[in-house]
Amino acid sequence: MAAYIESSSDVAEEKKQFIAVKLSSEIYGIDIGYVDTIVRMQKITRVPKAQSYFKGVINLRGEIVPVMSIRLKMGFEDDVFTNSSRIIILKIEEQGKLGVIVDEVKEVVNLGESEIDKPSHDTKESRHSFINGIGKNGEELISLFDINAMTEEN
Repeated sequence: MAAYIESSSDVAEEKKQFIAVKLSSEIYGIDIGYVDTIVRMQKITRVPKAQSYFKGVINLRGEIVPVMSIRLKMGFEDDVFTNSSRIIILKIEEQGKLGVIVDEVKEVVNLGESEIDKPSHDTKESRHSFINGIGKNGEELISLFDINAMTEEN
C-alpha cells in the first residue's frame, strides 16, 4: 500500500471573500469579514459639526450607527441615491459599527492570493490610500478597500 504525500501544488489556494460594490462607475471590494449586514437606504439623521463625509446616523434595530459616504471620503462627487443604493454595516474593532453608503451591491467574489496584486502607486494620494490591493475576477478588476485606513478619522 503506497502512502500518498500531498504536494503543495495539490492544496487548493485559500480564497478570501469580498463583497463587490459599485461606486460611480468603478467596482470595489470589501472584505466580507468586516461586513455585519447590508440594509436598504433609509433616512439618515444629520449630526452637527461632523466631518463632511459623515452623512449622519441611522437607527438600526434600536442601535444608533454612524453612516459615512465613501464617495466623499475618497474625493468623488456626492452620493446620488437610487433604488440600488445600500448601506453596508461594518464591524470595526475599535469603533464598533459603521455604515458606509454604496451605489450598488453587486455580488460576493472569492479571490485567492494569486488573484490579488498590491497597488504600485504612491499611497499618499488620498483616493488610493484606501486601496490595499487589486483583485482580478475574470476580466473584471476590483479595487480592494483597506477598511482600517478608510474608517480612520482625519
